[in-house]
Amino acid sequence: LKFLVLSLLCLYNPICSPLGDQDKTSLSAQPSALVPQGGHVTLRCHYRRGFNNFTNFTLYKDDRSHVPIFHSRIFQQSFLMGPVTPAHAGTYRCRGSYPHSPTEWSALSEPLAIMVTGVHKKPSLLALPGTLVKSGETVILQCSSDTVFEHFFLHREVTFEEPLHLVGELHGGSSQANYSMNSTTSDLPGTYRCYGSVTHSPYVLSAPSDPLDIVITGLYEKPSLSAQPGPTVQAGENVTLSCSSQTSFDMYHLSREGEANELRLPAVSRVNGTFQANFLLGPATHGGTYRCFGSYRDSPYEWSDPSDPLSVSVTGEESPCLHNAGITGIPRHLHVLIGTSVVMILFTIFFFLLHRWCSNKKNAAVMDQEPAVDRTVNREDSDEQDPQEVTYAQLDHCVLTQGKITRPSQRPKRPPTDTSVYMELPNAESRSKVVSCP
Repeated sequence: LKFLVLSLLCLYNPICSPLGDQDKTSLSAQPSALVPQGGHVTLRCHYRRGFNNFTNFTLYKDDRSHVPIFHSRIFQQSFLMGPVTPAHAGTYRCRGSYPHSPTEWSALSEPLAIMVTGVHKKPSLLALPGTLVKSGETVILQCSSDTVFEHFFLHREVTFEEPLHLVGELHGGSSQANYSMNSTTSDLPGTYRCYGSVTHSPYVLSAPSDPLDIVITGLYEKPSLSAQPGPTVQAGENVTLSCSSQTSFDMYHLSREGEANELRLPAVSRVNGTFQANFLLGPATHGGTYRCFGSYRDSPYEWSDPSDPLSVSVTGEESPCLHNAGITGIPRHLHVLIGTSVVMILFTIFFFLLHRWCSNKKNAAVMDQEPAVDRTVNREDSDEQDPQEVTYAQLDHCVLTQGKITRPSQRPKRPPTDTSVYMELPNAESRSKVVSCP
């Protein structure tokens, strides 16, 4: 009876553990203790030994802040918490009751930190000297932000480990934290992100930094790298880099010196017993130095030694062509200048001819108003000098045409009935031009 009363009292007292620490429990978060603001997380309380679920369990928040959903409340197997807010951030503990004795409660678990992310602006994450780390060397992961964070948390994805807590250092109006890792550590390679937080709410975190892949190299024999049709190609010519090895790699990675990203392709078994991947780089525009690595499917962040460097050089300067015009080898800016000049010249000629024609039309209209002068063509006037062939422009219905006529007689004739007006253009060569009057 005394033990039953003690167990009942411990039900409402989280620091009480009637069965001692030998059956201490464990609290876990699925899928992760890092929960985006507005997201959900499942909390599960279980034995440390065997991970068997309790029949019932209860949760406690260490800071005693107001989270009314589970204080003094008993749950079965697991508890889904969310959508989370910054108020849910903090450390939690649990204890469970046993299936054979529901009134007996285990000791409290170790604290589990639930971190709510996405509240502050994301920091940046860098690897010094780089993300490809030779086996045995050291890499420094640097979290930094222009927001003053007193705390940084470094997290490796696809693991259930708690984020690594780093103390932020102030540098002017920014903050940063460095973490040094040796590549001999088996759990070093992977994808990392970092978060920042402030002192008064250390578990309310920023948005995650962009992901950073840390790769260990030098674990396997190096592959070979070759270029087809060769390491020197003409500008615009296709080039293929082939990475191959006698080792049965599942994947090949091609990197270019000076660039952070790499290309990757699955390896294909060849009839000669090699495993190869062909990287088609397309039309060559500029050269560079390339290396390739091999890796296995079950350890994608552990690569071979790099291949010997291969320098690809591009000769000549690739220039776009005006194929429709049959012009080759002319740079684009010359095409633009030539095209613009032609258009301007054509418009200038057009407006000059239009202005000239309209002026002639006006003069012709003035001449028509003089009744004493008859400008009708008369072929019967053969007493004058021999006819000379001249070029005339017929202004008829605002359209210019062309034809041939003999020089008209100077003797007055009857007023013309034709509405066309003829103007003499001496010493002009015959041209075909049609211009509409505006």
